[in-house]
Amino acid sequence: MSFLKKEYREIITKAVCGKGKKFTNETHSVTPSHRPTSILGCWIINHRYHSKKKSEDSVEVNGSYDINIWYSYHDNTKTEVVTERVQYRDIVPLSIKDDHSISNDFDVVCKATQQPNCLECEISKKGDQIKVDTEREFIVQVIGETKVYVKVDPEGNNYVDDDDAWDFAVVDEELEDVDPNFLKNKE
Repeated sequence: MSFLKKEYREIITKAVCGKGKKFTNETHSVTPSHRPTSILGCWIINHRYHSKKKSEDSVEVNGSYDINIWYSYHDNTKTEVVTERVQYRDIVPLSIKDDHSISNDFDVVCKATQQPNCLECEISKKGDQIKVDTEREFIVQVIGETKVYVKVDPEGNNYVDDDDAWDFAVVDEELEDVDPNFLKNKE
């Protein structure tokens, strides 16, 4: 590079080379052992996931969770909880990416910003299944090696090596807003 002269240094470091976010709505059909009369509650537990870089443009998140539905049957005379394990695969597109990575060895950091959550749980029109609307959201960061160029000050003029060199003196503009009568005399 033409700008790499004495006053610049090339630093190789790990940095965020890509970012992405994906929100997913999904509907699941759960078949209970009895014909449900009413839904008493629905919750999602045991969420597990892992991620890996899929391509230059995306990250793959694979995971699972349990849907637990408490329902009544036999005209609301008995109750039962049905549990169904759900597997999913989300492809998170990278909306921000740095094409100048110097290695193909990437780390992926993935965080669930919205854990799988039940939005609605209702009995299907046929009455033999329960439909569960869910949502989840992930953000991902791809970390790789890249080069950073920094300008070096050969004279050391911009370097401050001592806290005493900082000027913490009060200036007149700072004193303009001070009310000298803010303490009332208690006599």
